Amino acid sequence: MFKIISIFIICFCFFAYPNMANAQKSSLPLPRYVSLRAADVNMRTGPGVRYPVDWNYKKAGLPVEIISEFGNWRKIKDWDGTTGWVSKNLLSGQRTFRVLASSNLKRSPNDNSRIMAKVEAGVIGKLLQCPNENHNFCRVEIKGFQGWLKRSEIWGVYPNELVE
Repeated sequence: MFKIISIFIICFCFFAYPNMANAQKSSLPLPRYVSLRAADVNMRTGPGVRYPVDWNYKKAGLPVEIISEFGNWRKIKDWDGTTGWVSKNLLSGQRTFRVLASSNLKRSPNDNSRIMAKVEAGVIGKLLQCPNENHNFCRVEIKGFQGWLKRSEIWGVYPNELVE
């Protein structure tokens, strides 16, 4: 009897556990950008609370890139290349960006457009639109001001990504 129970437990763990983890994976593409939902997010060394906290983010809205999924956990990468695991409940589909270097917020999406504001490196804002894959600018919102920044000056959008 003990042998039968042991075999059942081994079979259950071998076959059921991967299916439970995969059942909760999203059907969304990888990699993809999202943002942190909460102002206190622990990034762990592995996909679960039993893994140690490697980093703690203290600002909601920070952009991160999901690079892998395991059950309810998402492996993320931030703007400086740091990777780790966070619960999917701490992530939001809201698209945000981080300014890479001091930039000019433009009134319209072209190099000759009027400058509305200077934006410092590290500023976080909402990504509103990147009209087409060949367009060099994205429409953004920073502290209530809307304008256009070059894709190459922000982190949180892929070079040829269409964002509507």
